[in-house]
Amino acid sequence: MAKLRHIAISVTDTEAAAKFFESAFGMTRAGNAQRGVYMTDGTMNVALLDFKDEPVPGGFPKGYCGVIHFGMWVDNLEESEDQVKNAGGKYLTGKKETNPNVYYEVKYKTPEGIVFDITESGWKGAVKDVTPS
Repeated sequence: MAKLRHIAISVTDTEAAAKFFESAFGMTRAGNAQRGVYMTDGTMNVALLDFKDEPVPGGFPKGYCGVIHFGMWVDNLEESEDQVKNAGGKYLTGKKETNPNVYYEVKYKTPEGIVFDITESGWKGAVKDVTPS
């Protein structure tokens, strides 16, 4: 079963956003992202990304602030890709990496145009399987 474990948010100031997530939600920094910082609550990864003057991926305008996409951690990428396509999802970009030490995302859009990604490798600060209390 796929697990929701990642949310990417476009922000204009990654340091200020990270401090907010630390203060407001008690999240901690899991590491640096290419355009910002990864935050974690111990289960989920939240990527706070600043695209500066670049277009925000997914068809958002320059300067957009808000949710960009969500990510699902799957058991089997190929089976999940088939399920996504059979449900009407459309491939956007990305591929599975053969290096087990590399995080990767394969991006799709829902029939309504919502961007999401799937991966078998997870995200920094995210935990795939959680035991309910």
